[in-house]
Amino acid sequence: MLKRYLFYGLLLTTAALAPVGPLQARHIIGGEITYEYIGTNAAGHNIYRFTMKVYRDCFGGGAPYDNPAEMAIYRGTQSNNVLHEAFRIFSPAIRRLNPVPPPCVTQLPAVCVEEGIYTFERALPVINESYFIVYQRCCRNQTIRNIVGPGDIGATYYVELTPAAQQLRNSSPTFNNFPPIIICANVPLVFDHSASDPNGDFITYSLCAPLRGGGPILNPPGLTGCNGAVPTPPCGPPFSQVPYVLPNYSATNPLDGSPPLTINAQTGILTGTPTVVGQFVVGVCIQEYRGATLLSEVRREFQFNVAECSPTVLANIRSDSVAGPKRFVLTSCGNQTITFQNLSVQRNQITEWEWRFNLKTSTFTDKQNWNATVTFPDTGTYSGILILNPGKPCSDTAFISVRIFPSIKADFDFDYDTCVAGPVDFTDLSKGEGGINRWAWNFGVPGGVSDKRNPSFLYPIPGNHPVSLRVTDRNNCSDIITKVVNWFPVPPLIIIAPDRFVGCAPAEIFFNNLSSPIDQTYQIVWNFGDGRTVRNVISPTHRYENPGLYTVSIAITSPIGCFTADTFVNFIRTEPLPIADFTFSPEVLTSFDRTVQFTDKSVDANRWNWRFDRFGTSTQQNPTFTFPDTGLMAIRLIVTHPRGCKDSITKYIDVVPQVLWHMPNAFTPNGDGNNDGFLGKGYLEGVTDFNLTIWNRWGEMVFQTNNPDEAWNGRKMNTGAMSPEGVYVYVVTFTEPRGQRREFKGYATLLR
Repeated sequence: MLKRYLFYGLLLTTAALAPVGPLQARHIIGGEITYEYIGTNAAGHNIYRFTMKVYRDCFGGGAPYDNPAEMAIYRGTQSNNVLHEAFRIFSPAIRRLNPVPPPCVTQLPAVCVEEGIYTFERALPVINESYFIVYQRCCRNQTIRNIVGPGDIGATYYVELTPAAQQLRNSSPTFNNFPPIIICANVPLVFDHSASDPNGDFITYSLCAPLRGGGPILNPPGLTGCNGAVPTPPCGPPFSQVPYVLPNYSATNPLDGSPPLTINAQTGILTGTPTVVGQFVVGVCIQEYRGATLLSEVRREFQFNVAECSPTVLANIRSDSVAGPKRFVLTSCGNQTITFQNLSVQRNQITEWEWRFNLKTSTFTDKQNWNATVTFPDTGTYSGILILNPGKPCSDTAFISVRIFPSIKADFDFDYDTCVAGPVDFTDLSKGEGGINRWAWNFGVPGGVSDKRNPSFLYPIPGNHPVSLRVTDRNNCSDIITKVVNWFPVPPLIIIAPDRFVGCAPAEIFFNNLSSPIDQTYQIVWNFGDGRTVRNVISPTHRYENPGLYTVSIAITSPIGCFTADTFVNFIRTEPLPIADFTFSPEVLTSFDRTVQFTDKSVDANRWNWRFDRFGTSTQQNPTFTFPDTGLMAIRLIVTHPRGCKDSITKYIDVVPQVLWHMPNAFTPNGDGNNDGFLGKGYLEGVTDFNLTIWNRWGEMVFQTNNPDEAWNGRKMNTGAMSPEGVYVYVVTFTEPRGQRREFKGYATLLR
């Protein structure tokens, strides 16, 4: 009974779902886009036939394949592009892919995979930019383990038509095989994921991150946006990667495996042993080169469904590499006796086994030992096999290639002057009959590498540097050795920044020691010339309290006793600070006299910066300023010494607000336009709470106002009957700008 299986669905980036209406599909399992150059039209445009394959889980639910499928072509770069064309493609050719049962599996799970193939042609002018052919769709199966929120994440299929590919009329590579739909967990996977290129270009393979496209919005109007299930048109680059569940999964570690899933960069052989049950999204990229020019990149994704599987017989051994399904390669450098470790499964189903090796003059056979130990007669290439359950229905065979190469031994020597900061000379002493042709030096510091046989290297920093040499021969045999270089010279020249200092005391100065090589392991003694010293600080900060001329010295001793010193005569010069001071006249200002003459009384200053409260500034030595308002004014003077040192002082000037007010003693409200109203005169800026009342001799108030500009016209409250001639009493009150309450009383004689 089937207990473990691994279901493959190729998942390039998006899905194949219906174009409109509420969608509940969660069935995307893969796809890819490739192109073929088929000719040139009369306008000189290249004609390409594009093939898009989309794979879906027939049991995943949701909508069928898009008909039509929304497509887009963008032109430009990954980060700066414009829409070239939006179009639709119709009627995909659909077929069901039947799973091939692995050996000795008696029952298969219910699996349904469909492949939809869209083909379309486009004539594109040759440009110095890339074309991006894009299709986007949502969504994936919700049970995927290695990405966050998979049920709401769609995918992007795209292929880039580069300027070089256009110029060379290139056709992209195409994958040779669709991965097996069912394989077993805890069983080694070896799948030929290679591609073929019609132009014979060089192809490399890598695991890469799947791309997301579209989103969970299932109803108009958001359905056709970039976060909708059917982006119309598909949105252009750059495309974001699917969000992996961190830290367990990533593009290069997409599933739990031991050994982990890897792909051979040259052959495209995908290997690994999945160990955890579940669904996993995996991306594979192939890059096509012609010479050093990258022509294209084709991207695929897999949805791996890992589950329990019934016991099966699978021949497997520990090897250095694989040359194809069940073809194992072991390499030995200098050792002619090899123990082959049998990793075959399932052990309880294996009743017999046989190791067989062709030793050229004889044949080695072992039917007893699970792990075979073989001594080969000489260097060379040998073949062998491991047969499980030979002659029985559930059997399997592993094919073994053994390469025995001569031994190789890494060694080197080095030479340098211990106290001089010069290069270290390295001499290769390695030995190998296989013809050493590669040297990889690592000098123990960032960026310190070399591929020369006998290099020289100048260390940027002192230290006990571990130096390793890996040598490799023509057979790709290698050996490595590490030795420690104790490099502690003293600096050839002591350099301090600043190279000289002139300023005002007190001065806090940072002595930036630019001498090299030194580090914290060196003994360093500073003498600052003012009676104070400091030890074992590479770049100290020192404060000079008093004016004076100072000589600075420094002595450096390396951990191995190398010594150097230097003295910087009259290195530091400090002068007294300036003293800011000033006077002003007049010392008291009023609303009617706001202009002040300032006189500088500073000492050792050659620049002046005045700030007259918030109203103005000046750089004159003795400025004059008129304040536009009353109040307490802060006057700040900043003076600058010829060496740039500064001092400041702030003084205050009070501009006193003044109020003037007087009332007439008579008026004639006879309508002749002359002295018709009783009105006071004066200067009331800043006054508040003004009030004027007028009373007749019987104690009746005949007029009242809060407006100092409003006159009494002789009528009661300025609207009633005319008051008789006579003497009236007035009272004026108000509050001055600084809060003093004022009152004026007097007599107003009404005449006609």
